[in-house]
This record gives sequence, structure tokens and C-alpha cells, in this order.
Amino acid sequence: MDARTRSQYLADDPPTIVCLTIKDHFEALNEQEKKYSAAISKACFAGTRVVLRSISPESEDLYDFIIALHKSCGGDYTKVKASTGLSDHDMKDYLSYASQFLGNAGNYKSFGDSKFIPRIDATKFTKLAKFSPEAAKIHEQFKDALYETSKAGLMHLGYPPTHLTNYYPDSPDITKEEIEAVSEFLKEKKVLPENTRLRKLASGDYELLISSAQNDPAKANRDAEESSFVLESGPVKGKKLSLRFGDHAKEMSTIVTALKEAKENSANDHQRSMHEEYVKSFESGSMAAHVQSQRHWIKDKGPMVESNIGFIETYRDPAGLRGEWEGFVAMVNKERTRTFGELVESAQKQIPKLPWPAEFEKDHFMSPDFTSLEVLSFAGSGIPAGINIPNYDSIRQSEGFKNVSLGNVLSAKPPNEKVPFIKDADLDLYNRYSTQAFEVQVGLHELLGHGCGKLLQETEPGVYNFDIENPPMNPITGDKITSWYKPGETWGTVFGGLGPSYEECRAECVAMSLCPDWSILKIFGFGNGEEDINGEAGDILYVAYLSMARAGVAALQFYDVASSKWGQAHCQARYAILRIFLTAGSDVCSLDYEKADLSDLTVKIDRSKIISHLKPKVDEFLQKLNVYKATASNEGKTMYQDITSVDDFFASKVRPAVLAAAQPRKVFVQANTVVADGKVVLKEYEPTAEGMIQSYVDRDYI
Repeated sequence: MDARTRSQYLADDPPTIVCLTIKDHFEALNEQEKKYSAAISKACFAGTRVVLRSISPESEDLYDFIIALHKSCGGDYTKVKASTGLSDHDMKDYLSYASQFLGNAGNYKSFGDSKFIPRIDATKFTKLAKFSPEAAKIHEQFKDALYETSKAGLMHLGYPPTHLTNYYPDSPDITKEEIEAVSEFLKEKKVLPENTRLRKLASGDYELLISSAQNDPAKANRDAEESSFVLESGPVKGKKLSLRFGDHAKEMSTIVTALKEAKENSANDHQRSMHEEYVKSFESGSMAAHVQSQRHWIKDKGPMVESNIGFIETYRDPAGLRGEWEGFVAMVNKERTRTFGELVESAQKQIPKLPWPAEFEKDHFMSPDFTSLEVLSFAGSGIPAGINIPNYDSIRQSEGFKNVSLGNVLSAKPPNEKVPFIKDADLDLYNRYSTQAFEVQVGLHELLGHGCGKLLQETEPGVYNFDIENPPMNPITGDKITSWYKPGETWGTVFGGLGPSYEECRAECVAMSLCPDWSILKIFGFGNGEEDINGEAGDILYVAYLSMARAGVAALQFYDVASSKWGQAHCQARYAILRIFLTAGSDVCSLDYEKADLSDLTVKIDRSKIISHLKPKVDEFLQKLNVYKATASNEGKTMYQDITSVDDFFASKVRPAVLAAAQPRKVFVQANTVVADGKVVLKEYEPTAEGMIQSYVDRDYI
């Protein structure tokens, strides 16, 4: 790897560190609610090492090193500098790397899945390690991997052997075809894979590593009675698959203890039942129990303290099946929640506006609990702006779901933040309304985007959730549908690794389709419900479309040209939408520049043509996304791969300009809860690298 290419993998200098402010909302809780929050927060962050182990083989050792060095110097890095002879600049480079590592829960970016390496060179890092005997010992375990850049493919997460992933540990020669064949077998056995990792043994057999506190759970608590299987088809035919419980056993045990404490401080029976199922799941490894926990969770409407925990999102598994540990606990922002409540109440009016026939929509829209939250703790590799869960089709298609918007994540902005690709003439308007426009987008994306759309299924042999004798008419072809989900098939199993990005794109398009609706903008507090393209509601609409176009350009930072691979699901989705915008014509949407290196690149949208020209293009694309998803159609995969392919202009011209203008992604310093004089109190930290590290030292429970 040449020096120029290598430079794009250097850690941010410095990272953008912001506080996740929560004090006022936490202080408003009563003592029982504070104890409940503290217990769940502990359970969430007790899974930090679980996240690290799913990223790269070296991530956990790196984490231990950062914690050990901080403890050994008591957080005073002037001692380290004086002892090792390193400069202020060297220490800054190390601390920048350490804080970015903790903010991403690993040495691969949570948004982009590309490796980042320290700016301090390897020789000086070794000097740094010698400050502490414990740190020096740990350093020996990861020093070779820390700066490894010789294999370009391993700079990105993805399928082995070309790329790196620790969802398939110690399995350098396992293939995509083997992974898919094992996944198909597990699907037939009704074993959900979210809390598993898969290992290929030297013999050619396989081990399914199941996260559980118990190494040998009782058969009654397992999702499969058998401990091993003989695989039946494909490249794995005749090989043995053994179930191995106790992956992450120490962490799962700590999580179980914390959730038992949360149960004791629960506010109602739904919460108590939810925590009972969590405990069963994390003790025994049962994903069926976790599914049950989510049934109780969606029934817990409007709690003062909201939370969710488990192996939730599957973005980082190249197969799109295995989840990353994630957990959050947050306080409800009642004022903003009232706005979202109005959106929920209007959902039955909004969904028919989407561009597909009623047969492709759920028979009954299950009104979710849609709340605006202020986050106390969010453990995982990154914090989203909004969430729509559970992801289990068996629940969300027929029982319901919840939407949350994370208010203090949306509003967290560093001072003097630069905004590339926005024209000077638009900058003041963009800065004034970008947060509000994003909140509108997130609300529509999460509630109606992920909440709408029906999967046409043969739910069991001979039983269909649509009229098989008179199948729905496909609005794309004008003919009756010919495909649907067969028994045992799910959205995830059919669309695989492409599924998460495809679904994010569908949800983003729903937001773009509906935000030009003046009655919806009124719900969010903008305008009076009448057409107002030049008023404040029009400003919000314009900034929402401008933001999406800008995001589509910035997304190219997370595309790897060498492997033709997208590293982030949302970025791939936003690039697709930019491509759709551009099909409306250069007089409607264009990329403007005068300099040969595109260093002055900006996006241009004709505000007056959003509704007349851009929205119809979005609707046409959205119809295809939804219908192909509903019918389990391979045409959806082909279409999405085509629209997200990156041609030479975007790869060799636009992407270098994007990399040159890239701004460090925010990492959040989160507060901790501690017990003082028998009461739970909040401990906050400065938005610095030292503050970030200290927060993790204080929550290193294991």
C-alpha cells in the first residue's frame, strides 16, 4: 500500500469528541427509576468486549492496553511523556487514536467498516507501552496487527478470506458459500443466528459459538435439543456442525446479574417479564427467549425509562445475519414525544400516500410507541439518530414495533463544524434548519419507512397471507405476482448481506416521498398545512432534500474502490438516492464544480422542482424497492446492486474530493452512574480524549 493510500486510514486528527448531555433528564427521575436505569446501563456496557470480539482479533487487546495505560498513569499523560521522552504531539496522536478506538468500539470505523491506524509511529508506540509493565505485556499481543496495511482487503470488514471479520473467528479459509450453506441449514432447524459466531475447524467441520453465560444449558432452555448435526447439502455436505455454548460467558454472566437487578426495579409487569426473558436468553443462549422479550417490550407503552438490549443489528456481519451487541437506556423527552404521537395518530392517513397498492401494505398498521429519547447510555460500536425495532419479522409484521428518536444525539454538534458540499448561498439556511430537517427525516424513516410494507408469505405449507387464488397485481409489470416468501424464509435470509442497506434505502425513500407533504410538516411544527415552498416549511423541505443529496456525495468516503465494496449500509443507501436525484436532470439536481480536482464540489437542487420533478423519481424507485422486497424478488437485488455501483467518475473524481474534505465523525463521551451515600448519581466527563478514556475505565466491569 503506497503512502497516499495508507494516509486515508490514519486516525482522525483529532476526532470530534462531544458530550451526550443527559443530566437534567436523569435528575428528573425518582430513585427507583434511577436504580433501574443504572442496572440496565451496566448490562449494556458489560457487553463492550463482546462487540470488540466481533470486530477484529486484536480489538480486545487494544482495549485492554488503553485501559491499562490510563490506570497506570492515573490519567496524567504528562507522566507518560516525561518517562518515555515522547513529545506533546506524540501524546496527542496516541490519545486521538485511543478515543476514536473507544468511540467505535474497535479499530474499524463503525460507520464505514474501514480500519484506522495510529498517527504515532510504531517505534514511538512501543516506547509508550514501556511506561507500564502490564501495558507492555499486552502490547506484545497486538503490535503486529496494529499497523498492518500490507493486505488491502483486510483494511475493510467483509467476507473472509478477502476481507476481515471476527464473526468467523480462526477461520481464514471459510468461504461465503460455506457460510451461506450453514445458514440455510440453521434456518431449516429454526435456529436464529443473531447471537452466534461460526468457526471452521482444521478437520473441515464447524462449530456454532452461541453467546451464553452457561456452558451447558438445560435442554429445555435450548432452541435446539441436538448438540450436533450432520450437514446435508452444498459445499458443507457430510460435515459436522457442533453447537458450543458459553461464547462470551463471563460478559453474559455480568449482564444477567445486572438485568436481574433491573427486574427488581421495574415499573410494571411488562418490564419484569421482558427482563425475565432477557435473563433466560443471555443465560442459555436462547434466541427464542429474546424474541419473547421483544413481545413484552412493545407492550410497554410510554415508559419513563426506555431501553433495549441484545444482538440487534446485523450490518457488520458480511452475511447480514449475525447481530452486534447493543444496548441502550434513555429518558423520555415528553415535549418532543407529543409531536411524534401526532405522527403516529396520522399514520393511517399517510401510508396510503405511498406509491404501491394496498395489497402490498400490512392489513392493519400497528400503531407503535414513538418516543423522543435522551440517551443515558448507548453501548455498541456507534450511536444512531433513531431506531425502529424489533427486527424480527415474526413480530413487526403482525404484532407491532417501537420507534425512538434520540434527541441528544441529533442535537449534539461540535462548535464551528464545517459543512462541505453545500453552496455558500445555502449555508446559512442549511445551518439553521439541518437539525430540524433531520428530525423530520428520522421520524418518517423510522415510523413509516421501517414500519410500512407487507411481506407476501406462504407462512406454512399451503397457508398464505394473501389471496393465492387471485394474487396481487405487480404495479411494475402489470402482471400478477409470481414470487413470495416460502415457509421458513425471512427478509434477512432471502436478501442476505444486501438486505440491511436495501431496507435503509427503502426507509430513506419513504422519508423523501412523504416530507414534501405540507400536512406532515405541520405536525412537526412547520407551516400551517398549506403549500408553502418559500416559507419555513419550504425551508425544511429544501434542506431535507439538500441534506440527502449531500449525504449521497459524502457517502463515497465509505466505498472501497479496490474491492468495489460499500462499508456502510446507510451510506450505500444514500448514494443510491443521490443517483436517483441526478436522473431528474441537471436543471433539477446536479453536482457543480469548476476546479479540475473537484475541490469546490457542491450539490445543487432547484427548490421549485422538488415536488414536481424529484419526488416522482423517488416514488418510482421506492415502488420498485417495496414491491421487490414484498415479493422476495431477485430483481430487487439486481436493481440495487446496479444503482449502487460506482462508475469511474464517482470513483476517480468525486471520491478523492470527498476524502480530502472529510470531517471527523463524532464520538460521544457518555456519563456513568455511580452509587454515593446509597443513592444513584450521575458522573459526567469532559469532552476530551482523557475524559472518554476515563469513562471507559470507570465502566470496565469485568
